[in-house]
Amino acid sequence: MSSIVMTADRPVLADLIPGARVRDALLIAGGAGLTGAAAQVSVHTSLSPVPFTLQTLAVLLVGASLGSLRGLLSMTLYLLAGLAGVPWYADHSHGWAGPSFGYILGFVLAATVVGFLAERRVDRHVLSTAALMVLGNVIIYAIGASWLAVDLSLSMHKAFELGVRPFLASDLLKTAIAAIALPSAWKLARR
Repeated sequence: MSSIVMTADRPVLADLIPGARVRDALLIAGGAGLTGAAAQVSVHTSLSPVPFTLQTLAVLLVGASLGSLRGLLSMTLYLLAGLAGVPWYADHSHGWAGPSFGYILGFVLAATVVGFLAERRVDRHVLSTAALMVLGNVIIYAIGASWLAVDLSLSMHKAFELGVRPFLASDLLKTAIAAIALPSAWKLARR
């Protein structure tokens, strides 16, 4: 297997697609594009200066489906393209400023860690996939809320209140979706 990431004993869903180099390039770009598209499903509320989006679901599914290196490269592409001016962050924004940017930084690490654990088959069962998604969200929250605290000169407690607490229920729903989708995809792939 000439894939940039996997060994034969630890495939992720993406490794089931033939044509390693072209596949990898398309999957990396596709993961970044999916995240950009998910960012456009954006809802602002008075609960937080950070909008509700589908990005976290996309990021964690990309990491689990593509594996650690492709997940890292996909989210790095998303990050760098947005820094270069591609308007695909939430609300068609771009650049590094603003209260939401820390979450985008968190996407890179979260996709990498989730991908690493998916390579070790953590995404094959509902409960372990749910735990995997919770871990990915914790990484995103930690980096995102830390950035939010610095960007808005908030205490970490206030950053948690504005940048984590409002998202817990919606991220629990996204975790449930992923916990059902990934093991189901593996069951279909084994047929």
